[in-house]
Amino acid sequence: MSFNWNLIVDNFPLLLQGALVTIQITVMSVGCGFLIGMLAALAGMSRFRIVRLIIKCYVELFRGTPLLVQIFMIYFALPMVIHQQINPYVAAVTACSINSGAYVSEIFRAGIQSIDKGQMEAGRSLGLTWVQTMRYIIMPQAFKAIIPPLGNEFIAMMKDTSLVSVIGFEELTRRGQLIIARTYGSFEIWSAVAVIYLVMTLSISRLVAYLERRYKI
Repeated sequence: MSFNWNLIVDNFPLLLQGALVTIQITVMSVGCGFLIGMLAALAGMSRFRIVRLIIKCYVELFRGTPLLVQIFMIYFALPMVIHQQINPYVAAVTACSINSGAYVSEIFRAGIQSIDKGQMEAGRSLGLTWVQTMRYIIMPQAFKAIIPPLGNEFIAMMKDTSLVSVIGFEELTRRGQLIIARTYGSFEIWSAVAVIYLVMTLSISRLVAYLERRYKI
C-alpha cells in the first residue's frame, strides 16, 4: 500500500481549521477550569465543614467519572431537564471546563499546601488578613510550584477534546473522521491528525519548560 501524500496536502487546510478549534476549546476549558479550580481549592480550605464537603463531592465526582460520560450528560441528558437544546460548542466547553476544574483544584490545593505554614503565620503576625496573606504571600509562591502540573493538565485537556467529536463538534478529530468518510484515506489522514496533535503538545511542553527556567522552578 502506497502512502498518498497528495491526500494530506489537499486536506491539510481543513485539518488546520480543526486544530484551531481544538486549541480554542482547550484554552477556553483550561482558562475556565483554572478559575473554577482556584476557587474550589480556596473553598476547600474553608472553616465551614459543609463547604468543604461540597467541594470534595465535586472533585471526586468529576475526577471519578469519564469525561465522555460528562459530555453526554450535558449535551443529551441536561436538555431533557431544562427543556432546551444546548449548543455543541457550549456543551463541549462546559463539560471540559468543569472536568478540568476538578483536576486544577487538586493542583492548587497541593501547591498551597507545599508552602510552609510559617508563611501564613508570618503574614498574619504582620497584621494582614487571611485573604491578604493568601493574595500577597501564599498564592504567588504557589503559582510557581503549580506551573509544571498545570502544563500537564493543558496537554491532557488538549488530547481529551477529541472526545467532543462524539456530539458532532468539528474539532481536529471530527474533521479527520469527515475527511476519511469522503476519501477513505484512513492511514494518511489519521497519521496527519496524530502529527498535528504531537506538534501542539510538544509546543506546550517547550513553553512549560521555558516558564520553569524563567521562574527557576
